[in-house]
Amino acid sequence: MIRIATHYCFGLLLLSALLPSCQPATASEPIKGNALNLEEITIPELQSKYEASALSAATVVQYYLDRIAAIDQSGPGLKSVLTVNPEALDIARGLDEERANSQVRGPLHGIPVLLKDNIDTGDQMPTTAGSRALAGSIAPDDATVVAKLREAGAIILGKTNLSEWANFRSTHSSSGWSGLGGQTHNPYQLDCNPCGSSSGSGVAVAANLCMLALGTETNGSIVCPSSANGIVGIKPTVGLLSRDGIIPISFTQDTPGPMARTVTDAAIALGMMTGVDETDAKTSASEGYFKTDYTPYLDSTALQGKRIGYYTAPKGTHYKVDTLMESAMQTLRARGAEVIEIEDRLPRETGSLSYQVMLYEFKDGLNQYFASLGADAPVKNIEDLIAFNKADEVELRHFHQDILEQAAKMGPLETDDYRSTVSEMQRLARAEGIDKIMAKYELDALIAPTGAPAWKTDHVNGDHYTLGSSSPAAWAGYPNISVPMGFIEGLPVGLSFYGSAWSEPVLIGLAYDFEQARGARGAPEL
Repeated sequence: MIRIATHYCFGLLLLSALLPSCQPATASEPIKGNALNLEEITIPELQSKYEASALSAATVVQYYLDRIAAIDQSGPGLKSVLTVNPEALDIARGLDEERANSQVRGPLHGIPVLLKDNIDTGDQMPTTAGSRALAGSIAPDDATVVAKLREAGAIILGKTNLSEWANFRSTHSSSGWSGLGGQTHNPYQLDCNPCGSSSGSGVAVAANLCMLALGTETNGSIVCPSSANGIVGIKPTVGLLSRDGIIPISFTQDTPGPMARTVTDAAIALGMMTGVDETDAKTSASEGYFKTDYTPYLDSTALQGKRIGYYTAPKGTHYKVDTLMESAMQTLRARGAEVIEIEDRLPRETGSLSYQVMLYEFKDGLNQYFASLGADAPVKNIEDLIAFNKADEVELRHFHQDILEQAAKMGPLETDDYRSTVSEMQRLARAEGIDKIMAKYELDALIAPTGAPAWKTDHVNGDHYTLGSSSPAAWAGYPNISVPMGFIEGLPVGLSFYGSAWSEPVLIGLAYDFEQARGARGAPEL
Protein backbone atom coordinates (compact mmCIF):
# COMPACT_ATOMS: atom_id res chain seq x y z
CA MET A 1 0.00 0.00 0.00
CA ILE A 2 3.00 2.26 -0.34
CA ARG A 3 5.21 4.04 -2.80
CA ILE A 4 8.90 3.49 -2.17
CA ALA A 5 11.54 6.12 -2.61
CA THR A 6 15.16 6.35 -1.63
CA HIS A 7 14.81 9.38 0.61
CA TYR A 8 11.98 10.77 2.72
CA CYS A 9 12.15 14.53 3.30
CA PHE A 10 9.38 16.70 4.72
CA GLY A 11 6.64 14.69 3.06
CA LEU A 12 8.39 14.89 -0.31
CA LEU A 13 9.41 11.68 -2.07
CA LEU A 14 12.68 12.55 -3.80
CA LEU A 15 14.39 10.51 -6.49
CA SER A 16 16.16 11.03 -9.80
CA ALA A 17 15.70 13.68 -12.46
CA LEU A 18 12.96 13.66 -15.07
CA LEU A 19 13.07 10.85 -17.63
CA PRO A 20 12.60 11.28 -21.39
CA SER A 21 9.03 11.96 -22.45
CA CYS A 22 6.74 8.95 -22.81
CA GLN A 23 5.05 7.83 -26.00
CA PRO A 24 1.30 8.47 -26.39
CA ALA A 25 -1.11 5.56 -26.40
CA THR A 26 -2.51 4.50 -29.76
CA ALA A 27 -6.28 4.80 -29.96
CA SER A 28 -7.98 1.43 -30.33
CA GLU A 29 -11.03 0.56 -32.45
CA PRO A 30 -14.46 0.58 -30.77
CA ILE A 31 -15.45 -2.67 -29.14
CA LYS A 32 -16.97 -4.68 -31.97
CA GLY A 33 -20.56 -5.78 -31.52
CA ASN A 34 -21.17 -3.49 -28.54
CA ALA A 35 -22.93 -0.23 -29.42
CA LEU A 36 -23.54 0.64 -25.76
CA ASN A 37 -21.32 3.45 -24.49
CA LEU A 38 -21.05 3.99 -20.74
CA GLU A 39 -17.79 5.94 -20.78
CA GLU A 40 -17.60 8.52 -17.99
CA ILE A 41 -21.08 7.66 -16.68
CA THR A 42 -21.54 8.47 -12.99
CA ILE A 43 -23.32 6.49 -10.30
CA PRO A 44 -26.33 8.89 -10.17
CA GLU A 45 -26.60 8.80 -13.97
CA LEU A 46 -26.50 5.00 -14.05
CA GLN A 47 -29.07 4.76 -11.28
CA SER A 48 -31.37 7.03 -13.30
CA LYS A 49 -31.09 4.65 -16.24
CA TYR A 50 -31.82 1.69 -13.98
CA GLU A 51 -34.89 3.45 -12.57
CA ALA A 52 -36.14 4.21 -16.09
CA SER A 53 -35.59 0.56 -17.11
CA ALA A 54 -33.23 1.80 -19.82
CA LEU A 55 -30.47 -0.52 -18.60
CA SER A 56 -30.10 -3.64 -16.49
CA ALA A 57 -27.22 -4.46 -14.17
CA ALA A 58 -26.56 -7.60 -16.22
CA THR A 59 -26.18 -5.50 -19.37
CA VAL A 60 -23.80 -3.12 -17.60
CA VAL A 61 -21.69 -5.96 -16.21
CA GLN A 62 -21.44 -7.54 -19.66
CA TYR A 63 -20.40 -4.16 -21.09
CA TYR A 64 -17.52 -3.89 -18.62
CA LEU A 65 -16.48 -7.53 -19.12
CA ASP A 66 -16.36 -6.92 -22.88
CA ARG A 67 -14.38 -3.73 -22.38
CA ILE A 68 -11.88 -5.47 -20.09
CA ALA A 69 -11.39 -8.19 -22.71
CA ALA A 70 -11.01 -5.64 -25.54
CA ILE A 71 -8.61 -3.05 -24.08
CA ASP A 72 -7.18 -4.55 -20.89
CA GLN A 73 -6.42 -8.13 -21.82
CA SER A 74 -5.89 -7.37 -25.54
CA GLY A 75 -5.73 -4.27 -27.74
CA PRO A 76 -3.65 -1.71 -25.81
CA GLY A 77 -3.18 -4.37 -23.10
CA LEU A 78 -3.44 -2.19 -20.00
CA LYS A 79 -3.05 -5.22 -17.69
CA SER A 80 -5.00 -3.54 -14.91
CA VAL A 81 -7.31 -6.48 -14.13
CA LEU A 82 -5.92 -9.70 -12.66
CA THR A 83 -9.15 -11.67 -12.28
CA VAL A 84 -12.76 -11.28 -13.35
CA ASN A 85 -15.49 -12.62 -11.12
CA PRO A 86 -17.11 -15.69 -12.74
CA GLU A 87 -20.22 -15.01 -10.67
CA ALA A 88 -20.60 -11.33 -11.64
CA LEU A 89 -23.34 -11.84 -14.21
CA ASP A 90 -25.37 -14.11 -11.94
CA ILE A 91 -25.08 -11.56 -9.13
CA ALA A 92 -26.19 -8.81 -11.50
CA ARG A 93 -29.23 -10.80 -12.62
CA GLY A 94 -30.19 -11.36 -8.99
CA LEU A 95 -29.96 -7.64 -8.29
CA ASP A 96 -32.05 -6.91 -11.38
CA GLU A 97 -34.71 -9.23 -10.02
CA GLU A 98 -34.63 -7.42 -6.67
CA ARG A 99 -35.12 -4.09 -8.46
CA ALA A 100 -38.01 -5.53 -10.47
CA ASN A 101 -39.61 -6.39 -7.12
CA SER A 102 -39.06 -2.82 -5.84
CA GLN A 103 -36.23 -3.94 -3.56
CA VAL A 104 -33.46 -1.40 -4.14
CA ARG A 105 -30.69 -1.52 -1.57
CA GLY A 106 -29.37 1.98 -2.13
CA PRO A 107 -27.13 4.07 -4.42
CA LEU A 108 -24.70 1.19 -5.08
CA HIS A 109 -27.40 -1.26 -6.18
CA GLY A 110 -26.12 -2.79 -9.42
CA ILE A 111 -22.86 -0.81 -9.47
CA PRO A 112 -19.84 -2.82 -10.75
CA VAL A 113 -16.77 -2.43 -8.54
CA LEU A 114 -13.21 -3.70 -8.92
CA LEU A 115 -11.06 -4.51 -5.90
CA LYS A 116 -7.32 -4.25 -5.49
CA ASP A 117 -6.05 -7.81 -5.21
CA ASN A 118 -4.89 -7.52 -1.63
CA ILE A 119 -8.52 -7.37 -0.46
CA ASP A 120 -10.11 -10.69 0.50
CA THR A 121 -13.22 -12.07 -1.17
CA GLY A 122 -14.76 -15.26 0.13
CA ASP A 123 -15.76 -16.47 -3.34
CA GLN A 124 -14.11 -18.15 -6.34
CA MET A 125 -11.56 -15.37 -6.84
CA PRO A 126 -8.11 -15.74 -5.27
CA THR A 127 -6.49 -12.99 -3.19
CA THR A 128 -2.80 -12.82 -4.04
CA ALA A 129 -1.21 -9.38 -3.49
CA GLY A 130 0.11 -10.03 -7.00
CA SER A 131 2.51 -12.69 -5.72
CA ARG A 132 3.01 -16.05 -7.37
CA ALA A 133 3.41 -17.43 -3.84
CA LEU A 134 -0.34 -16.87 -3.30
CA ALA A 135 -1.53 -17.92 -6.77
CA GLY A 136 -4.88 -19.63 -6.30
CA SER A 137 -5.12 -18.69 -2.61
CA ILE A 138 -8.80 -18.43 -1.62
CA ALA A 139 -9.63 -16.32 1.44
CA PRO A 140 -11.98 -17.82 4.05
CA ASP A 141 -14.44 -14.89 3.81
CA ASP A 142 -14.97 -11.35 2.56
CA ALA A 143 -13.04 -8.42 3.94
CA THR A 144 -15.37 -6.24 6.01
CA VAL A 145 -15.44 -3.48 3.38
CA VAL A 146 -16.31 -6.04 0.69
CA ALA A 147 -19.14 -7.45 2.79
CA LYS A 148 -20.48 -3.91 3.22
CA LEU A 149 -20.29 -3.25 -0.52
CA ARG A 150 -22.15 -6.46 -1.31
CA GLU A 151 -24.79 -5.64 1.30
CA ALA A 152 -25.22 -2.25 -0.40
CA GLY A 153 -25.86 -3.95 -3.74
CA ALA A 154 -22.47 -3.47 -5.39
CA ILE A 155 -21.32 -6.12 -7.86
CA ILE A 156 -17.73 -7.25 -7.33
CA LEU A 157 -16.57 -7.37 -10.94
CA GLY A 158 -13.05 -8.66 -10.30
CA LYS A 159 -9.62 -7.97 -8.82
CA THR A 160 -7.02 -5.48 -10.06
CA ASN A 161 -3.30 -5.77 -10.54
CA LEU A 162 -1.06 -3.93 -8.10
CA SER A 163 2.52 -3.32 -7.17
CA GLU A 164 3.31 -6.70 -5.65
CA TRP A 165 2.89 -6.80 -1.86
CA ALA A 166 1.59 -3.23 -2.17
CA ASN A 167 5.09 -2.09 -3.19
CA PHE A 168 6.73 -3.01 0.08
CA ARG A 169 9.13 -5.61 -1.27
CA SER A 170 11.98 -3.83 -3.02
CA THR A 171 13.54 -0.37 -3.03
CA HIS A 172 14.05 -0.72 -6.82
CA SER A 173 10.55 -1.85 -7.77
CA SER A 174 8.43 -0.69 -10.68
CA SER A 175 4.98 0.48 -9.58
CA GLY A 176 2.22 -1.58 -11.13
CA TRP A 177 4.35 -4.70 -11.63
CA SER A 178 3.52 -8.00 -10.01
CA GLY A 179 4.76 -11.52 -10.56
CA LEU A 180 1.25 -12.66 -11.40
CA GLY A 181 0.01 -9.73 -13.45
CA GLY A 182 3.09 -8.27 -15.07
CA GLN A 183 3.30 -4.52 -15.68
CA THR A 184 0.19 -2.34 -15.60
CA HIS A 185 0.32 0.52 -18.11
CA ASN A 186 -0.80 4.12 -17.83
CA PRO A 187 -3.81 4.54 -20.17
CA TYR A 188 -2.81 8.07 -21.15
CA GLN A 189 0.65 7.07 -22.41
CA LEU A 190 1.24 3.34 -22.42
CA ASP A 191 4.98 3.36 -21.74
CA CYS A 192 4.45 5.60 -18.73
CA ASN A 193 3.89 4.33 -15.21
CA PRO A 194 0.47 4.19 -13.50
CA CYS A 195 2.03 4.81 -10.07
CA GLY A 196 1.06 2.52 -7.20
CA SER A 197 0.53 0.49 -5.39
CA SER A 198 -3.19 0.64 -6.31
CA SER A 199 -2.10 0.78 -9.93
CA GLY A 200 -4.70 -1.49 -11.49
CA SER A 201 -7.52 0.20 -9.59
CA GLY A 202 -6.44 3.62 -10.85
CA VAL A 203 -6.02 2.49 -14.45
CA ALA A 204 -9.29 0.53 -14.51
CA VAL A 205 -11.31 3.51 -13.28
CA ALA A 206 -9.58 5.91 -15.66
CA ALA A 207 -10.09 3.59 -18.64
CA ASN A 208 -13.77 3.04 -17.81
CA LEU A 209 -13.42 -0.66 -17.01
CA CYS A 210 -15.70 -0.29 -13.98
CA MET A 211 -17.77 2.32 -12.17
CA LEU A 212 -15.39 2.58 -9.24
CA ALA A 213 -12.65 0.63 -7.52
CA LEU A 214 -11.16 0.09 -4.10
CA GLY A 215 -7.52 0.77 -3.43
CA THR A 216 -5.42 0.66 -0.28
CA GLU A 217 -2.82 3.07 1.02
CA THR A 218 -0.02 3.11 3.53
CA ASN A 219 1.72 6.11 1.97
CA GLY A 220 0.59 7.39 -1.41
CA SER A 221 -0.90 4.23 -2.86
CA ILE A 222 -4.40 5.61 -3.42
CA VAL A 223 -3.59 9.25 -4.13
CA CYS A 224 -0.59 8.73 -6.43
CA PRO A 225 -2.31 6.39 -8.93
CA SER A 226 -5.37 8.64 -8.71
CA SER A 227 -3.21 11.59 -9.74
CA ALA A 228 -1.30 9.70 -12.45
CA ASN A 229 -4.51 8.34 -13.96
CA GLY A 230 -6.64 11.46 -13.74
CA ILE A 231 -9.23 10.28 -11.21
CA VAL A 232 -10.43 11.00 -7.66
CA GLY A 233 -9.02 9.02 -4.74
CA ILE A 234 -10.01 9.25 -1.08
CA LYS A 235 -7.48 8.06 1.49
CA PRO A 236 -9.56 8.20 4.70
CA THR A 237 -8.51 8.74 8.28
CA VAL A 238 -7.03 5.46 9.51
CA GLY A 239 -9.89 3.71 11.31
CA LEU A 240 -12.74 5.20 9.29
CA LEU A 241 -12.84 1.98 7.23
CA SER A 242 -12.03 -1.50 8.51
CA ARG A 243 -8.83 -3.22 7.39
CA ASP A 244 -10.13 -6.68 8.27
CA GLY A 245 -9.38 -9.09 5.44
CA ILE A 246 -6.81 -6.86 3.73
CA ILE A 247 -3.24 -8.11 3.31
CA PRO A 248 -1.38 -5.63 5.51
CA ILE A 249 1.74 -3.56 5.60
CA SER A 250 1.15 -1.33 8.61
CA PHE A 251 -1.44 -1.52 11.37
CA THR A 252 -0.66 2.13 12.06
CA GLN A 253 -0.95 3.58 8.54
CA ASP A 254 -2.98 1.19 6.34
CA THR A 255 -6.45 2.03 5.05
CA PRO A 256 -8.65 1.11 2.09
CA GLY A 257 -10.41 3.84 0.15
CA PRO A 258 -12.56 4.49 -2.93
CA MET A 259 -11.19 5.50 -6.34
CA ALA A 260 -13.65 6.97 -8.84
CA ARG A 261 -13.99 9.38 -11.74
CA THR A 262 -15.87 11.99 -9.68
CA VAL A 263 -15.92 13.21 -6.09
CA THR A 264 -19.62 12.35 -5.98
CA ASP A 265 -19.04 8.69 -6.84
CA ALA A 266 -16.17 8.40 -4.37
CA ALA A 267 -18.24 10.01 -1.61
CA ILE A 268 -21.16 7.65 -2.25
CA ALA A 269 -18.87 4.62 -1.98
CA LEU A 270 -17.12 5.91 1.15
CA GLY A 271 -20.35 6.19 3.12
CA MET A 272 -21.33 2.61 2.31
CA MET A 273 -18.20 1.21 4.01
CA THR A 274 -17.89 3.10 7.31
CA GLY A 275 -18.66 1.87 10.82
CA VAL A 276 -17.06 0.32 13.89
CA ASP A 277 -15.78 -3.21 13.28
CA GLU A 278 -14.83 -5.38 16.24
CA THR A 279 -12.25 -7.19 14.10
CA ASP A 280 -10.26 -3.95 13.63
CA ALA A 281 -9.46 -2.07 16.83
CA LYS A 282 -8.61 1.13 14.94
CA THR A 283 -12.25 1.58 13.90
CA SER A 284 -13.39 2.11 17.49
CA ALA A 285 -11.98 5.64 17.33
CA SER A 286 -14.36 6.46 14.46
CA GLU A 287 -17.41 6.26 16.76
CA GLY A 288 -19.12 9.62 16.65
CA TYR A 289 -17.19 10.73 13.58
CA PHE A 290 -18.11 8.38 10.75
CA LYS A 291 -20.99 9.13 8.38
CA THR A 292 -23.00 6.62 6.41
CA ASP A 293 -23.75 9.25 3.78
CA TYR A 294 -21.21 11.86 2.67
CA THR A 295 -23.28 13.24 -0.21
CA PRO A 296 -24.75 16.11 1.88
CA TYR A 297 -21.22 17.56 1.94
CA LEU A 298 -21.03 17.84 -1.86
CA ASP A 299 -21.25 21.62 -1.72
CA SER A 300 -20.40 23.79 -4.72
CA THR A 301 -19.88 26.76 -2.37
CA ALA A 302 -17.66 24.91 0.12
CA LEU A 303 -14.52 26.92 -0.71
CA GLN A 304 -16.17 30.27 0.03
CA GLY A 305 -14.47 31.88 3.02
CA LYS A 306 -12.13 28.94 3.73
CA ARG A 307 -8.48 29.32 4.69
CA ILE A 308 -6.41 26.85 2.67
CA GLY A 309 -2.72 26.26 3.38
CA TYR A 310 -0.48 25.51 0.40
CA TYR A 311 2.15 23.08 1.74
CA THR A 312 5.10 24.22 -0.35
CA ALA A 313 7.55 21.36 0.26
CA PRO A 314 7.17 20.12 -3.36
CA LYS A 315 7.55 23.63 -4.79
CA GLY A 316 10.59 24.16 -7.00
CA THR A 317 10.99 20.48 -7.86
CA HIS A 318 9.13 20.55 -11.20
CA TYR A 319 8.46 23.91 -12.84
CA LYS A 320 5.55 22.62 -14.91
CA VAL A 321 3.83 21.37 -11.77
CA ASP A 322 4.50 24.73 -10.11
CA THR A 323 2.80 26.46 -13.04
CA LEU A 324 -0.20 24.15 -12.80
CA MET A 325 -0.39 24.77 -9.04
CA GLU A 326 -0.47 28.53 -9.61
CA SER A 327 -3.42 28.03 -11.95
CA ALA A 328 -5.17 25.77 -9.42
CA MET A 329 -4.72 28.36 -6.68
CA GLN A 330 -6.30 30.97 -8.94
CA THR A 331 -9.30 28.64 -9.21
CA LEU A 332 -9.45 28.29 -5.42
CA ARG A 333 -9.28 32.05 -4.92
CA ALA A 334 -11.93 32.61 -7.57
CA ARG A 335 -14.20 30.30 -5.57
CA GLY A 336 -13.72 32.50 -2.49
CA ALA A 337 -10.92 30.71 -0.64
CA GLU A 338 -7.94 32.41 0.93
CA VAL A 339 -4.72 30.52 0.07
CA ILE A 340 -1.74 30.88 2.39
CA GLU A 341 1.70 29.53 1.46
CA ILE A 342 3.04 27.36 4.28
CA GLU A 343 6.80 27.12 4.73
CA ASP A 344 6.59 25.00 7.91
CA ARG A 345 7.71 21.38 7.56
CA LEU A 346 7.16 18.16 9.46
CA PRO A 347 10.21 17.17 11.53
CA ARG A 348 12.77 15.52 9.27
CA GLU A 349 13.03 12.29 11.26
CA THR A 350 9.32 11.45 10.89
CA GLY A 351 9.92 9.52 7.66
CA SER A 352 12.62 7.26 9.04
CA LEU A 353 10.49 6.50 12.10
CA SER A 354 7.58 5.60 9.83
CA TYR A 355 9.78 3.22 7.83
CA GLN A 356 10.82 1.40 11.01
CA VAL A 357 7.19 1.11 12.09
CA MET A 358 6.28 -0.38 8.72
CA LEU A 359 9.08 -2.95 8.88
CA TYR A 360 7.94 -4.09 12.33
CA GLU A 361 4.27 -4.22 11.38
CA PHE A 362 4.78 -5.79 7.96
CA LYS A 363 6.41 -8.88 9.44
CA ASP A 364 3.77 -9.23 12.14
CA GLY A 365 0.88 -8.49 9.79
CA LEU A 366 2.02 -10.86 7.04
CA ASN A 367 2.52 -13.70 9.50
CA GLN A 368 -0.96 -13.12 10.92
CA TYR A 369 -2.48 -13.02 7.45
CA PHE A 370 -0.80 -16.26 6.38
CA ALA A 371 -2.06 -17.91 9.58
CA SER A 372 -5.61 -16.76 8.76
CA LEU A 373 -5.50 -18.85 5.58
CA GLY A 374 -5.37 -22.05 7.63
CA ALA A 375 -3.29 -25.19 7.39
CA ASP A 376 -3.33 -25.18 3.58
CA ALA A 377 -1.78 -21.72 3.27
CA PRO A 378 0.77 -21.82 0.43
CA VAL A 379 3.30 -19.97 2.62
CA LYS A 380 3.30 -19.94 6.42
CA ASN A 381 5.43 -16.92 7.30
CA ILE A 382 7.61 -14.16 5.88
CA GLU A 383 10.65 -16.46 5.80
CA ASP A 384 8.75 -18.93 3.60
CA LEU A 385 7.82 -16.09 1.27
CA ILE A 386 11.44 -14.97 0.92
CA ALA A 387 12.49 -18.55 0.18
CA PHE A 388 9.71 -18.95 -2.40
CA ASN A 389 10.80 -15.81 -4.23
CA LYS A 390 14.42 -17.00 -4.39
CA ALA A 391 13.33 -20.29 -5.94
CA ASP A 392 10.82 -18.79 -8.38
CA GLU A 393 11.83 -17.99 -11.96
CA VAL A 394 9.76 -14.76 -12.19
CA GLU A 395 9.63 -13.05 -8.81
CA LEU A 396 13.19 -11.72 -8.69
CA ARG A 397 13.61 -11.24 -12.44
CA HIS A 398 13.52 -7.43 -12.33
CA PHE A 399 14.29 -6.46 -8.72
CA HIS A 400 15.19 -7.93 -5.38
CA GLN A 401 13.33 -8.26 -2.07
CA ASP A 402 15.48 -6.21 0.29
CA ILE A 403 12.49 -4.77 2.17
CA LEU A 404 11.09 -8.24 2.87
CA GLU A 405 14.51 -9.30 4.14
CA GLN A 406 14.77 -6.23 6.39
CA ALA A 407 11.29 -6.86 7.80
CA ALA A 408 12.08 -10.51 8.52
CA LYS A 409 14.82 -9.39 10.92
CA MET A 410 12.51 -7.21 13.03
CA GLY A 411 11.47 -8.18 16.54
CA PRO A 412 7.96 -8.60 17.96
CA LEU A 413 5.53 -5.73 18.48
CA GLU A 414 5.81 -6.15 22.24
CA THR A 415 9.26 -4.53 22.28
CA ASP A 416 9.80 -1.10 23.83
CA ASP A 417 11.62 -0.01 20.67
CA TYR A 418 8.56 -0.64 18.51
CA ARG A 419 6.15 1.08 20.89
CA SER A 420 8.32 4.14 21.35
CA THR A 421 8.91 4.42 17.61
CA VAL A 422 5.17 4.42 16.87
CA SER A 423 4.50 6.95 19.61
CA GLU A 424 7.23 9.34 18.48
CA MET A 425 6.28 9.07 14.81
CA GLN A 426 2.66 9.92 15.55
CA ARG A 427 3.61 12.78 17.88
CA LEU A 428 5.80 14.38 15.22
CA ALA A 429 3.28 13.88 12.42
CA ARG A 430 0.28 15.03 14.45
CA ALA A 431 0.93 17.34 17.41
CA GLU A 432 4.20 18.68 15.95
CA GLY A 433 3.05 18.35 12.35
CA ILE A 434 -0.35 18.74 10.71
CA ASP A 435 -2.28 19.70 13.86
CA LYS A 436 0.30 22.34 14.78
CA ILE A 437 0.40 23.84 11.29
CA MET A 438 -3.38 23.98 10.96
CA ALA A 439 -3.80 25.61 14.37
CA LYS A 440 -0.97 28.10 13.80
CA TYR A 441 -2.47 29.41 10.56
CA GLU A 442 -6.13 28.76 11.44
CA LEU A 443 -6.57 26.55 8.38
CA ASP A 444 -9.54 24.56 7.16
CA ALA A 445 -7.35 22.31 5.03
CA LEU A 446 -3.96 21.92 3.39
CA ILE A 447 -3.25 21.48 -0.31
CA ALA A 448 -0.28 20.35 -2.40
CA PRO A 449 0.27 18.79 -5.81
CA THR A 450 -0.33 15.06 -5.39
CA GLY A 451 2.58 14.26 -7.67
CA ALA A 452 4.32 15.01 -10.94
CA PRO A 453 3.29 13.63 -14.35
CA ALA A 454 3.91 9.90 -14.75
CA TRP A 455 7.46 8.81 -15.51
CA LYS A 456 8.52 6.24 -18.09
CA THR A 457 8.26 2.70 -16.70
CA ASP A 458 11.75 1.35 -16.06
CA HIS A 459 12.41 -2.24 -14.97
CA VAL A 460 16.16 -1.64 -14.84
CA ASN A 461 16.34 1.27 -12.41
CA GLY A 462 12.86 1.13 -10.87
CA ASP A 463 10.50 4.01 -10.18
CA HIS A 464 11.53 7.60 -10.82
CA TYR A 465 9.45 9.84 -8.56
CA THR A 466 10.13 13.53 -8.85
CA LEU A 467 7.75 14.81 -6.21
CA GLY A 468 4.89 13.79 -3.97
CA SER A 469 2.94 15.12 -1.00
CA SER A 470 1.31 12.05 0.52
CA SER A 471 3.64 11.54 3.47
CA PRO A 472 2.33 14.05 6.05
CA ALA A 473 -1.22 12.65 5.96
CA ALA A 474 0.07 9.08 5.72
CA TRP A 475 2.35 9.39 8.74
CA ALA A 476 -0.37 11.07 10.79
CA GLY A 477 -3.09 8.65 9.64
CA TYR A 478 -5.15 11.64 8.48
CA PRO A 479 -7.38 11.95 5.38
CA ASN A 480 -6.17 12.94 1.92
CA ILE A 481 -8.23 13.42 -1.25
CA SER A 482 -6.65 13.72 -4.70
CA VAL A 483 -8.70 15.45 -7.42
CA PRO A 484 -7.72 16.03 -11.07
CA MET A 485 -5.95 19.39 -11.36
CA GLY A 486 -4.97 19.39 -15.03
CA PHE A 487 -2.65 17.91 -17.64
CA ILE A 488 1.04 18.36 -18.40
CA GLU A 489 1.86 17.27 -21.95
CA GLY A 490 -1.04 14.85 -22.01
CA LEU A 491 -0.43 13.36 -18.55
CA PRO A 492 -2.80 14.01 -15.62
CA VAL A 493 -1.73 15.62 -12.35
CA GLY A 494 -3.84 15.79 -9.19
CA LEU A 495 -4.31 18.26 -6.36
CA SER A 496 -4.39 16.88 -2.81
CA PHE A 497 -6.64 18.21 -0.07
CA TYR A 498 -5.76 16.99 3.40
CA GLY A 499 -6.42 17.97 6.98
CA SER A 500 -6.96 16.82 10.54
CA ALA A 501 -8.40 13.51 11.72
CA TRP A 502 -12.01 12.76 10.71
CA SER A 503 -12.21 15.85 8.50
CA GLU A 504 -13.58 13.92 5.51
CA PRO A 505 -16.83 15.98 5.38
CA VAL A 506 -14.87 19.23 5.04
CA LEU A 507 -12.39 17.82 2.54
CA ILE A 508 -15.10 16.25 0.39
CA GLY A 509 -16.86 19.61 0.16
CA LEU A 510 -13.66 21.44 -0.79
CA ALA A 511 -12.65 18.79 -3.31
CA TYR A 512 -16.12 18.81 -4.87
CA ASP A 513 -16.22 22.59 -5.22
CA PHE A 514 -12.76 22.58 -6.83
CA GLU A 515 -13.72 19.71 -9.15
CA GLN A 516 -16.87 21.47 -10.32
CA ALA A 517 -15.02 24.72 -10.99
CA ARG A 518 -11.93 23.16 -12.53
CA GLY A 519 -13.44 20.42 -14.72
CA ALA A 520 -10.02 18.82 -15.16
CA ARG A 521 -11.04 15.17 -15.61
CA GLY A 522 -10.42 13.95 -19.16
CA ALA A 523 -10.78 10.34 -20.28
CA PRO A 524 -7.85 8.62 -22.03
CA GLU A 525 -8.26 7.97 -25.75
CA LEU A 526 -8.31 4.19 -26.02
